[in-house]
Amino acid sequence: MGIVAICSVINPLNAQQAMNRPYADDRLFHFGFQLGLNFSAFGVTDSELPITNPISGETEIYHSRVSSILPGFRVAFVSDLRLCRYLNLRFCPGMEFMSRTLSYKTESGNPVQGTPGKYGSQIDVLAMPVNFPLYLKWSAEREGNYRPYVIGGGGVSVNVSRDRDKPVLLNLMDYFCEVGFGCDFYFQWFKFCPEITYRIGFANQLYPADQRMELAPQDAFYSNAISRLTSHCVCLTFNFE
Repeated sequence: MGIVAICSVINPLNAQQAMNRPYADDRLFHFGFQLGLNFSAFGVTDSELPITNPISGETEIYHSRVSSILPGFRVAFVSDLRLCRYLNLRFCPGMEFMSRTLSYKTESGNPVQGTPGKYGSQIDVLAMPVNFPLYLKWSAEREGNYRPYVIGGGGVSVNVSRDRDKPVLLNLMDYFCEVGFGCDFYFQWFKFCPEITYRIGFANQLYPADQRMELAPQDAFYSNAISRLTSHCVCLTFNFE
């Protein structure tokens, strides 16, 4: 909606202005960079197995959900190959910073009583993935100094920052697909392209607790309560090309 509003404001101005960079889209290759925000979450699948809490001594089924989503930051490099008048192939490697909070409750709805002074009913899960996405960008006909488009693709990511002291540890690799839309705005010296995308990961991000020798037994149930974590992310990106 924000991009549509920007288009409606700028469109009357375009009618009074000369066309900026009329041959910008005719280049075979061009480059740029991205800055943006991400809002990430998890798709959580509970294990549905009775687990003994070493603190309370009670055996129950635990449920986990993402309780809070904090905005993260992303930066990337843009390389663009023109395939035809309306289609471009884009490779945009970059790095992101993500934060998600998992909250735990028993099947009866009570918060988990964890290790006193360290972990309670919530766990912060931080990640710093390096992404290697490949996109196809389909653009509409240019109107004055703006040109809307849709984009889609996929790729792989490598999490380069993992805290092994936390009871929930993420796997190193993920693969994903991503779809979205945006608009190219043509200025005298560059293109400014706001873009909104939705990304979904397919690999299980949860590193099994039974494979972690460093994990204290009293913290293992935070991972044992979950059987699968998948990554979900909405990104607001500003391209400068």
